[in-house]
Amino acid sequence: MNDLIPLVNKLQDVFNTIGSDQIDLPQIVVVGSQSSGKSSVLETIVQKDFLPRGNGVVTRRPLVLQLVNTHLGLMPPTSNSSDSAVNDAPDRAEFLHLPNKQFFNFEEVRKEIEAETARVAGQNKAISRTPIHLKIFSKNVLNLTLVDLPGVTKIPVGDQPTDIEKQTRNLILDYIIKPNSVILAVSPANVDLANSDSLKLARQVDPESKRTIGVLTKLDLMDAGTNSLDILSGRAYSLKLGFIGVVNRSQADIQSNKPMEEAFKSETEFFQSHPAYRAISHRCGTNFLAKTLNTILMNHIRDKLPDIKAKLNSLIGQTQQELTSYGDPTFTGKAHRGSLILQLLTKFASDFVAAIDGTSAEISTKELCGGARIYYIFNNVFGAALDSVNPCENLSVQDIRTAIRNSTGPRPSLFVPEIAFDLLVKPQIKLLEPPSLRCVELAYEELVKICHNCGAKDLTRFPRFHAKLIEVVSDLLRERLGPTSDYVESLISIQRSYINTNHPDFIGGGGAMSALERASQKKKRDIEKTRRLSTVNMVLTGSGTDSPGNREENGEKAVTAGMNNLTVHQAVERNDRDREREKLGQNGGIHSASTTSLNGLPNGPNAGGKDTFLNYFFGGPQQRMDRPMPQESSHRAGNIHNVAKEMVMPKTVLDGEPLEFDKKLDYMMETDDSSNPNEREDMETQLIRSLIVSYFNITRKSIQDLVPKAVMHLLVNYSREAVQNRLVATLYKEELFNDLLQEDDNLCAERAKCKAMLDVFKNAFTIINEAM
Repeated sequence: MNDLIPLVNKLQDVFNTIGSDQIDLPQIVVVGSQSSGKSSVLETIVQKDFLPRGNGVVTRRPLVLQLVNTHLGLMPPTSNSSDSAVNDAPDRAEFLHLPNKQFFNFEEVRKEIEAETARVAGQNKAISRTPIHLKIFSKNVLNLTLVDLPGVTKIPVGDQPTDIEKQTRNLILDYIIKPNSVILAVSPANVDLANSDSLKLARQVDPESKRTIGVLTKLDLMDAGTNSLDILSGRAYSLKLGFIGVVNRSQADIQSNKPMEEAFKSETEFFQSHPAYRAISHRCGTNFLAKTLNTILMNHIRDKLPDIKAKLNSLIGQTQQELTSYGDPTFTGKAHRGSLILQLLTKFASDFVAAIDGTSAEISTKELCGGARIYYIFNNVFGAALDSVNPCENLSVQDIRTAIRNSTGPRPSLFVPEIAFDLLVKPQIKLLEPPSLRCVELAYEELVKICHNCGAKDLTRFPRFHAKLIEVVSDLLRERLGPTSDYVESLISIQRSYINTNHPDFIGGGGAMSALERASQKKKRDIEKTRRLSTVNMVLTGSGTDSPGNREENGEKAVTAGMNNLTVHQAVERNDRDREREKLGQNGGIHSASTTSLNGLPNGPNAGGKDTFLNYFFGGPQQRMDRPMPQESSHRAGNIHNVAKEMVMPKTVLDGEPLEFDKKLDYMMETDDSSNPNEREDMETQLIRSLIVSYFNITRKSIQDLVPKAVMHLLVNYSREAVQNRLVATLYKEELFNDLLQEDDNLCAERAKCKAMLDVFKNAFTIINEAM
């Protein structure tokens, strides 16, 4: 039983060698407000003056204090003294940060604590979380492990931050929140217990007060006629471990260096002679406090030891697994280098192929990865890019008319020339090349990304080897990028080299003309319908105006024409007869005589069924619509006449300047009536545009199908099939083994740290097994 506290001390020493706090070891944490007497309680327990003293904040770093009773022969392993020599050995102290130095003068211990505190926390009043580890060997102490924490302060002083109170409370909570910690809550008796900071903090982490023991200090400084008997008896504030009252040395006693023996004697006389505390004097005083703490700590360790053992067992398994992940350095010897490299090469190639095929064991469920991203590029990105291309982009009406005229040369045309269609559609097919090449680049970039993400944790041991693997695969992909891009460019060139107007999906000239004729007839029907509704509206309303505003305003009135006595059909016939009589009255007999052509066919504006789309577009008995009417082009005819005169009689041909008729001809070509095309030219433009759109859609569908196939065949499938052979041929060379298998320095350090931690855990587990 008495070996439990030294056992925990050994475990603390073992864990302190690697700075690990993964094991929550049982210990007593001293908590109290500033100047509550914490340091005096500890010094009285140790019976030595070794802690810094002064005004304000004195304890500014956690002090982990291990007390070792030398009566039990528990000297450090380096000591070979006998038991009798141990009992006569002087008390001494050792610091963890000074492993080879022992302190026999405890005044030097105080100075070392002050110096070490100032080194880390600064010269003023700032605090630090880094603990100081101190071990004291004495025959006058009981085996204990105590942690002295900075006192709770309210107002920052010196170079303390403004949130010093919050920092101090957080530091205290970090220690006392651990379930294996016993809380020693120190409160001055001359202050109301309801204002005790230590009990308030303890209640936050230990609401049932199962691991909190209270200490009342300064009982001798209470006002006359008052006492703390209710508190010490547990009636005022209930703690499972109870309250213990102590009387420390006063400031005057400390300054006069009053011996500890006299201080103990004075404390005992105070409790035995005090009328309120006389009955409980055997449960008060520093000696009783030390024995109680020793008993509580041993019982606590005994209760927590099985949990500590189970925790250690779990940590050993986890650390062993982590150490295994860093790899065995003995396997990189000369006899195993070739097989190791071949194994890593094969694993890398398998991961690369599995990522493309979607069979990897580490497939993400949060985002697309690997081959799924390549499919997304083909189906979504590339498809959307092709759909966004306008078949008639950068192709104006003037461009189409110019191409039609240029393709006929000096001859007039009766039909739309096919050369103009070829001339116009080929540049539009060229618009499909940039998105196609971008599709190849995106697939290449995705393969490079897959390559960088490949490689198990074993490869992280060898950064140069990993970099070489990525470099070789990247070179392979880069080699395939060129041929793939060239082939995709050739696909576009193939489409442009032969315009197959016999394609079954191509609309053709007849189909285009039929579509245009249907659109034209529909437009005429809409116009006629609008005219008839307007006429009915005028008849019904008696208005003679037929403006667009009136048509729209009175549109609904025409629909309700049936409400009148005059029907719609009768109204239309009457209106037509009135207009015919009006025209005959204005033109006499001349108009009727001019409605018959030389061949006896009707030639008027209302030619009936003979005025079809084909007669109109390809010429017929009616007047040529592409010839300008005299009223519309008198200015143009005059200009042409003047140019013709100067072509016959030029002013000069030898003066070296442009002829006047050349200038006028250029002006005529620039100021041609291209901005006002006639109806034939508009039909020709629409016909060519519809043919271009039809053929472009056929080509786009073909390119959308062929480009992904080309990328898969020439880039993706070729790479996945050739990657392992390329890696073996490039890297499996004995002269490269030493360089490739050079381990990362950081990984070696992590492995060494992990191995040291594993040894510590195993050592601690052995210590606990021997004790149990």
